[in-house]
Amino acid sequence: MRLGDDQIPVPLDDEILVKVTAVGICGSDLLWFSEATTGDGGISKPFILGHEFGGIVESGETKGTRVTVDPHVPCNECEFCLDGNPNLCPEHHFAGQAPQDGALRELIAWPRNLVHSIPESFSDEDAAMLEPLGVAIHTIDLGKIRCNMTVGVYGCGPIGLMVIQLAKLAGATTIMATDRLPHRLEAAEKFGATQTILAERTEETKEILSATQDRGLDVTFEVAGDKDAVDVAIETCKPGGRVVLCGIPSSNVISFNASTARRKGLSILMVRRMKYTFPRAIELVKSGKVDIRSLVSHKYPLEKFEEAFEVAQRRKGLKVIINP
Repeated sequence: MRLGDDQIPVPLDDEILVKVTAVGICGSDLLWFSEATTGDGGISKPFILGHEFGGIVESGETKGTRVTVDPHVPCNECEFCLDGNPNLCPEHHFAGQAPQDGALRELIAWPRNLVHSIPESFSDEDAAMLEPLGVAIHTIDLGKIRCNMTVGVYGCGPIGLMVIQLAKLAGATTIMATDRLPHRLEAAEKFGATQTILAERTEETKEILSATQDRGLDVTFEVAGDKDAVDVAIETCKPGGRVVLCGIPSSNVISFNASTARRKGLSILMVRRMKYTFPRAIELVKSGKVDIRSLVSHKYPLEKFEEAFEVAQRRKGLKVIINP
C-alpha cells in the first residue's frame, strides 16, 4: 500500500462530490491488504480501498450536508434488482472492491441516490459505522429471530457485536457468544450476550450443547470468517434450525460436516452484504437502540494508514477508523 496524490474527481450528472471524513477498516479490506483478493477476483491494477464511510457533501444543492454512503451500486435493471435483491446484482460495482476505487481518500464522487443524510448528533465515525450495521441488520433479517429464541453468535468483531445487540432487540433471550480474544468477549457481555465462551478449536461446542441440554440453539450466526466457527455453528444449531454465515474466510473454500447438517435438516444462509438497510440503521442509532460509537477503539489520520492496518490486522481493539 502507498499514499499518493490524485486529481479531484469530477461527478457525473447523477453523482455528487463527497468530502470523506471517516472510513472504517473492514475484514474484507484486510483480505485485500494481505491476500490481494476476497476470493472472487484479484488485482489487475492499483485501486483504492475503503467502503465503510461517511462525509460532507461538497457539490450541488445539498452542499454542506453530513452524510453516510451506501458503497453498493446496483444496475437497477436486472432480474435480481427488479425482484428486490440489489445486493445480488451481477452488474453492480462496489467501493473499494477491485477495480472500483473506494473511499480512503479525501474526495469521492458517488451516485446521489446512495448518499444518505445523517442527524447532526452523529459523529464522523458514526457515519462510517452505519455500513457494517447494515450488514448486521441483513444478517439478523436472514436469521428470522422471534421472541424467546436462543441464538449463538460466533465471532465478536464489530459486526458480531452489532448482531448481538440486534438479536437482543429482536427478542432473543439466550445469546451465547464465542471468540478467541478475551477483550472481545468482554465487549460481547457489555452488548447483551448472556453467556460468553472462549473459542478453542471447536472445544466450545461441548459447553454450548451442555448449556442447552443437547437441544442446540434456534439460530446460529457465524461472524468470524473461520472454518472452526462454521463447524460450531452447524454442530450447535438445533434440528430444523437456521445457520447464517456472515464471515468472509481468507480461503475461498469453506467446509462443514454435511451429514450433521443433513440429518438436522438445517437451513444454511449466506450473507451477501445488505439491502435497503441504511434508513433502519440510521433510526436505530438515532433512537439509541444500537450503540455503534463504543465499537470504535482506534482512530488514525490518513498518513498513518500503515499503523491503522497493522492494528486492525492484529485485532488489538474493535473497529479501526481512518480520518482522511
